[in-house]
Amino acid sequence: MPARIAPTEAPHPPEVAELLHRMMPGDEEPIALFRLYARNLPLTEALHAWGSYQLSRRLSLGLRDREILIDRTCARCGCAYEWGVHIARFAPRAGLTPAQISSLTHGSSADTCWTTDRDRLLLDAADALHTGHDIDAPLWERLSAEFSPEQLLDLLMLCGWYHAISFTARATRLTPEPGTPAFDDFLPPAPPKP
Repeated sequence: MPARIAPTEAPHPPEVAELLHRMMPGDEEPIALFRLYARNLPLTEALHAWGSYQLSRRLSLGLRDREILIDRTCARCGCAYEWGVHIARFAPRAGLTPAQISSLTHGSSADTCWTTDRDRLLLDAADALHTGHDIDAPLWERLSAEFSPEQLLDLLMLCGWYHAISFTARATRLTPEPGTPAFDDFLPPAPPKP
């Protein structure tokens, strides 16, 4: 099924080409999501500024924290496109195991692959924000004991940002990027037969 709004294709006008080049590392071709946003250049400029912060070292959360929140949020939103991009690009650097990727996609913080309270808290926060659009007092207390106010603000905004990204990628029917995994690539193992 083609995308409902087709991403731009090269050759791009100079101002679009320059912005897309800034959005991708090295000389990589821009991903479809960025080329989709390039249909609205003022929007793309604004998104690039915010996205650059979210994926930078200026974010008060580390790479692993960030990727757990992004992967869980995208999975809960059913956004295989953005989930696949992040799993392919960042999961190895974030130290996420196949079992943890499976859990982020199909499981819960109670899964045995999670061995730290911090990781479990991140999943619980992403789930609470997705399901109830809020964090209740007991979870907030647990989060506040582990994360600074700066980190909590980044956590909230990161989950919200990736809801917006997920809404865009899903509603426009973006085709997954070549070489990125699918949700079914990380199905949990079948329970043993009795």
